[in-house]
This record gives sequence, structure tokens and C-alpha cells, in this order.
Amino acid sequence: MASNGTIGEVEALLRARRFDDAARRLIGAAEGGEAEAAAALAHWRIAGNIVRRDLAEARRLLGLAGAAGDAEAALLHAYFLAAGVGGRDDWAGAIAALGALGRSDPRAAAQLRLIAAMDLDADGFPRRPPRTRPLSAAPPAAAADGFMTEAECAWLRKAGEPALQPSLVADPKTGKMVPHPVRSSDAAMFGVFAEDLVVNALNRRIAALSGTRLEQGEPLQLLRYRPGGEYKPHLDALPAEPNQRILTVLVYLSDDHEGGETSFPRTGLSFRGRTGDALLFRNAGEDGRADPLALHAGLPVTKGTKYLASRWIRAGRFAYPPPRPLVEI
Repeated sequence: MASNGTIGEVEALLRARRFDDAARRLIGAAEGGEAEAAAALAHWRIAGNIVRRDLAEARRLLGLAGAAGDAEAALLHAYFLAAGVGGRDDWAGAIAALGALGRSDPRAAAQLRLIAAMDLDADGFPRRPPRTRPLSAAPPAAAADGFMTEAECAWLRKAGEPALQPSLVADPKTGKMVPHPVRSSDAAMFGVFAEDLVVNALNRRIAALSGTRLEQGEPLQLLRYRPGGEYKPHLDALPAEPNQRILTVLVYLSDDHEGGETSFPRTGLSFRGRTGDALLFRNAGEDGRADPLALHAGLPVTKGTKYLASRWIRAGRFAYPPPRPLVEI
């Protein structure tokens, strides 16, 4: 394991703004077999702020650190295997890794119990395609009743709630974060650090529901709307976007609230799901242009709290663009 001295030295170099020296010190320690340094460098490779983003290298480093006894690194390595971050997705390998961790890690054991209750094939996809019922032809929309179980909905609420933050956007004039002008809610994203194997299995189910590939989806989001919270009429499709958001999947994670229906004001369609129900609709035509009939709103919640899971699906593989690092290593 890396000594506190190694990490301390790196932190001191960062405080002195000696970023190149800090990076080389950490890389040297990781290459020397120090598990703590390997785990730290993996996080740097994921973020891409100090050194360039390299998800394949991050995956390798997490595997090394995990094999050396770093339980957090081993758990994140299992998540990377399942999600195909930094390499091909390996559901069987991820389950095996989680099984080894489950003997001592209650988080891994809890995931395994919930996954065992799902009817999955060897690749983590549902054995039977989710059943849908049509709601609208224009825009194309369908519902999947009972798409998630009560336990799965509870998992998403519990896993995402600590990270919920008010929906904000950057003010173009000041650059400061200000309340979202369209959405008054709290949101959390299940990104690379939070997409555990339960979330990954649910994302695979969403791919099966939508007839798309797993890698087309943006990260799953948890949304919370308190009384008065709403999402004013908007389009999910993006202007002049070559990799368009072609589909949206919403999963209703609670139903003990009043109001909060999903409404399409230009067509008259209104949908309120029960806990576990899903709504799937298309945002754009075959030419990638936004469908004006897909304008929709989350109506104000009048009583209680509404929880929702949301996943936007792109026309092709989705990945966030890497930031420009301080050190080109």
C-alpha cells in the first residue's frame, strides 16, 4: 500500500501548483505497486482535470488496487466491468467480482440480493422484453406497467437521495449557478461512480424497453419534486445536435403524491404512472429534428413528493467530452 507520505507529498505538490511533479510522483508510486496511489491515479484518470482522461487506464488501475486489498477500488472496478467503462462490458465478470466482495461488503451483498430477484440472462438483460401498451402515435409514446418493482424503485431513491441537489443552470451573463428557469426540482445523476450493478441492470432493462443499445443512454437521473415543483413545457431534443436525444424514458418511483402528471400540451396526452410504471416517448424524427408534438411538461406537484427516474437516449453512443487537463500525461 502507498504510505501516507506518498499521498501527502502529492497533495503538497498540488498545493504548490506543481502539477507536473505531482502527477509524475503519483504515477511513479502507482507503477511501483502502491495500491493507494493506483486508486488515486485511477480517480485522476476518470476526472481528467489534472492528467488526461483515460478510462481504460483507470479501469486497469482500479483492478490493481482492488486486487491489492482496496475494497472501494474493487467495488468501482466491478461497476466499470458492468457498464463497459474503459473497455467491453463484462456482466459475468462484474457479478463474479461483486460475489467475492459480498462476503465482507454489505453494499455488494445488498446488490446481489436485489439482482438475484431479477429475471436476467447471462449478459444482465431481461430474459423477456418488457411489455408495453401504446398511448400515442404522434409523438410515438407507450407505457410499461410495473416496469420496476417496489424494491427497485426504493433502491434508486435511497441510492440517489444523498446526492440530490437543486436543479441549476449557469447564468450566461455572470457564469454563476442560478435556479433552473424551466425545472424546479432536485436532481442526482448515477454517473460512473454511482452506477452500481442494480442501476446497470435497470439501464439494461431500459435499453430492452427502448430497443436501443446500452451505450446510447445518458446516465440515469433521479428527480425529486416537492409541492410546487414542476418541469415547464419543454423539448428533450437538442438544437443542432448530431447525436440527438431521440428517446426519453421516465420511470415513476413513487405515487403517494397529488399532481405531477406528465402532460403533452400539443396533443392532449396526460400520463400519471403508479410506482414502477414507465413512460417511453420519441423526441425526434428520423432526420434528427425535434418533434414539436413531443413538447411535454411535468405538471406541478400539489401535495406530497414525487420521485422520478429519467434516462435520455441518444442516436449513437454517448460520452461526455473530456476536459482539458493541466498536465498532458
